[in-house]
Amino acid sequence: MTLAPDFLAEAASDALRRGRIVGVGGLAVLSAELADAASLAALEATTRAGLVITARRAGVLNLANQLAAAVADPEPVWVERSPWLDLVGSRAVADPVLDLATPFKGPFTSRGLGEDRESARAAIALAKHAALIPAVYAVPIADAAPVVTASADAVLALPAGAARVRLSTRSRVPLAAAEATEIVAFRPDDGGPEHLALVIGSGTQPAGGGPVLARLHSACLTGDVLASLKCDCGPQLHAAIAAIADAGGGVLLYLQQEGRGIGLLNKLRAYALQDQGFDTVDANTRLGFEPDERDFSLAAAMLKALEIDAVELLTNNPDKVAGLAAHGLTVTRRPHAMPPNPHNIGYLGTKRDRQGHIL
Repeated sequence: MTLAPDFLAEAASDALRRGRIVGVGGLAVLSAELADAASLAALEATTRAGLVITARRAGVLNLANQLAAAVADPEPVWVERSPWLDLVGSRAVADPVLDLATPFKGPFTSRGLGEDRESARAAIALAKHAALIPAVYAVPIADAAPVVTASADAVLALPAGAARVRLSTRSRVPLAAAEATEIVAFRPDDGGPEHLALVIGSGTQPAGGGPVLARLHSACLTGDVLASLKCDCGPQLHAAIAAIADAGGGVLLYLQQEGRGIGLLNKLRAYALQDQGFDTVDANTRLGFEPDERDFSLAAAMLKALEIDAVELLTNNPDKVAGLAAHGLTVTRRPHAMPPNPHNIGYLGTKRDRQGHIL
C-alpha cells in the first residue's frame, strides 16, 4: 500500500517528537532536544552526525561570519561536530537556555548544505511542527535506518496552522461572564491539537447584522489558567468574553498556539531567557524561532466553518487583522488593551515597540 505524502510527513512529526530517527528527504535526523546516548549512537552507526540549527541560532553563536553559514534566513546551518562536540555539548549548542551555564562554545566549523538544502530546511520545519527546539542531528539517509521517511516537499507543505478543519462537536457550557455560551470544537486535518470556538449570546448572527464581534485568543496555560503576571493573556481572555457578552454576542476562538506558536515547553524556555535579560522577541529568536510562528489560516478556516465572513476583531495586533484579511475575511479592529502590572510592563513595551502592537 502506498501512503500519502502528507500522512508520511505527519507520521514523521509524531516519530520525531517521540525521540525516534526519521527520514526527511535525503537526511536521517534525530531531535537534538530528545537525543540520548543510545539514539545518537544508532544514528551514527556508520557516520558522525552533523548538527543542523537555524540561521537565527547560528547568528547568536557568531557563525554568520563563516562563509558556509552566511546564508539568508531562514536557511539552516550545518555545524560539523568536532570530536569535542559530544551529546552534552551539542545540547548546549541547540538550547540557548544553557548559554550562561556553558558560555564558552566552539570553535565551530560549518559546511555548505549543497544538495541537502531542502532536506535540512524540511528537518527544521519538522522540529518546529513537533514543538521541539529547532535543531537536529543529521546524517545521509543511506547511513541510517529511520522508522519513517517523508519527502522534503511534503514536510514543507505541512500547515503551520492547519488550514483545513472539521467541526467535531458542540455543546452548551455556561460561563461565569457569559452564561449563554456554546463551545464548538474543531479538529484540524493535520492531526494536531483541537481548537475551540466560544459562541456567545447571538453568536454568529449579531443583532442588526454587520460584522461579528470576535477575538482570536492563543492558549496560554500560564496566563489563562495559572494567572501568571508575566503576560496579559489571562486578563485579555476574560475581558474579551465579558465584552462579547455585554455586546449581545459574538465569537471567541481559543487556539492551541501556545507561545505564539512555539509550544508550551519552548515558551517556558523563552521565559527562562527573559529571566536572563532578553525580551520576548529576542528570547524566541535565540531559541531559533521567528518572533511569531502563528498561522492565522487556522482561525480563518474556523470562522468560515461557522459561516462568518466579516468580524470586528478585539485586538491590538495588526498582524491578526492582516492575517484574517489575507484569507478573505472582512476585518475591522476594536482596541483591546489591558493595564500593565510591574511584572509585564516590559513585555507590553516590547509588543508595542518591536512587534507593532497598538498599545
